[in-house]
Amino acid sequence: MTIFRKEATSFSSLNYIFCPDPFLLEINKDFLNHDFYTDIVTFNLAERNYPVQGEIYISIDRVKDNAKLLNEPYYKELHRVIFHGALHLCGFKDHSTGEKIEMRKKEDAWLKSYFR
Repeated sequence: MTIFRKEATSFSSLNYIFCPDPFLLEINKDFLNHDFYTDIVTFNLAERNYPVQGEIYISIDRVKDNAKLLNEPYYKELHRVIFHGALHLCGFKDHSTGEKIEMRKKEDAWLKSYFR
């Protein structure tokens, strides 16, 4: 996939799973010990130093709600989250303020490239 090549990340496979809030909440609880709704959970199932084998879970409920809150079209917010998960697999994080700013810049660049 282009995003992995351009972000210099070895890639093997990627699965996107689109699901409702309750399903993703259980994943968030079971695997991350987070008891709250989220729009995305990303896993790299590959062993260390092997090409990415990604699994990305996206809550369509959260994406719809976030699109409304951000006054964005649903399709654009959905694509932002799709790119967001892939960027996590490329090593980008979003814990600190600086990381969040960098992640948003990357998302915006990929959205602009995709929707040109």
